[in-house]
Amino acid sequence: MIIADTSIWIDYFNGINSPYTDALDSGLADGVIAIGDIIFLEILQGFKSDKDYNLAKKSLNTLDQFEMFGHNQVLKAANNYRKLRKKGITIRKTNDVIIATFCIENKMPLLFLDKDFKPFVTHLGLIDGIKK
Repeated sequence: MIIADTSIWIDYFNGINSPYTDALDSGLADGVIAIGDIIFLEILQGFKSDKDYNLAKKSLNTLDQFEMFGHNQVLKAANNYRKLRKKGITIRKTNDVIIATFCIENKMPLLFLDKDFKPFVTHLGLIDGIKK
């Protein structure tokens, strides 16, 4: 399974062609793309029209879904954030810490554009989903 971050989905739904949206499209065709609850939420929040919202919701509901944050993940995410801070790296969004930590703990590749995920690859073992 591969998790695709919100930024990839946004480009995908906006019809932007890139290696990342191509990888997402290929993963969808192969049935290996899954989604986390936080990512699902972020995607759905971005739709203005009810029609697009409902279409996206219906499409995304067909994917394997994971709860990315809960009691067991709190300390792991906090520890990962602190490890990076000790290296002088500040992750801007808590959601990115949660998503990266979930993927690290479950050994699931993450397809991402957001530069805040790179330190998780370099220092904490996050698997970059574009480098399969």
